[in-house]
Amino acid sequence: MLLRKTALVLALATAALLASTASATAAPADPVPATAAPTTPFAAAAANPVIVVGGLSGVAVAYEPIAARLRADGYRTFIYQLPGLGLGDIPTSARAFAGYVNQVRASTGAASVDVVAHSEGGLVSRYYLKRLGGTTTVGRYVSLGTPQYGTYVANIVAFLGLGSCAGVVACQQMTIGSAFLADLNAGDDTPGAVRYTTIRTLQDELVRPTGNAAVNDGATNVLIQAYCPLRVVGHLGLVLDGTAYTIVRGALVDGPVRPNCLAL
Repeated sequence: MLLRKTALVLALATAALLASTASATAAPADPVPATAAPTTPFAAAAANPVIVVGGLSGVAVAYEPIAARLRADGYRTFIYQLPGLGLGDIPTSARAFAGYVNQVRASTGAASVDVVAHSEGGLVSRYYLKRLGGTTTVGRYVSLGTPQYGTYVANIVAFLGLGSCAGVVACQQMTIGSAFLADLNAGDDTPGAVRYTTIRTLQDELVRPTGNAAVNDGATNVLIQAYCPLRVVGHLGLVLDGTAYTIVRGALVDGPVRPNCLAL
C-alpha cells in the first residue's frame, strides 16, 4: 500500500514539473462556446451558462468530455483552463477567473453563471466566491474531487525528499494545514445564496482522505459510492464518468441526489 501511494505521489510531482516547463496558456480573452448548444427539453431549466473549471495541469481539451455532455443537455458551456496550468498562486488564479466570469456574462448577456470545477479548480472558484465577491455572479457551484480541506498527497511530497511540493505553489497551498486553506475555510464554507454541491469518490488517488473533498454549512456533499457501492471512479474519472455526470446534471437544476449507477 505504501509503495502504491508513493508511486501516486511521484506521478503527481512529475506531472506538475513537466507542466511547469510546458508552454501554458490561460483561457481565451474572448470566451466562445466550443459548439452551439442544441435545444433540448432538459435545457429549459438551464438558464445560466456553465463554466467548467480545470484543475492542476489540466489542459482545456481534457474537459471536453464533460463539456460535451453539458452541451448535449442544452447548456451554453465554456471551459476555463487555469493560468499557467494552475501551478501558481491560487488567489492569483481566482482573480483571473473573476475576469473570465465577467467576460462570459458579457458575451452571453447572463446575469449569473454556474460553475462545475474539478480538483484545484474548485478551490480557485471557491476563493472567488468567498473572497472576491463572486456570490453575486454565481448561481450554482459544483466541485468534483476538490481538496477543500487539503490532501496528504501534497504533504507527503516533502517526505520523499522533493522539498515543499517540488516548488509548485498551488501544491503547497493544497497541503493539509496550509495558510491558504486556513483562510479559505475560516468561517462560513458556503457564503451567499449560491447552491453548493461537492462530489467525491472513494477511489480518488489524489485527494486523501476523501472526506476532505466535502464542505460544511449546508452544502450537498455527495459520495458516489454511498449510492452506487460498486462504481469505481478515480480522480480524473470524475470528469469522464457517467454516474458522476448524472449528479452534476441534477445539481444544475436543483434536483434531488439521484445518481444513475449504470450511466456510461
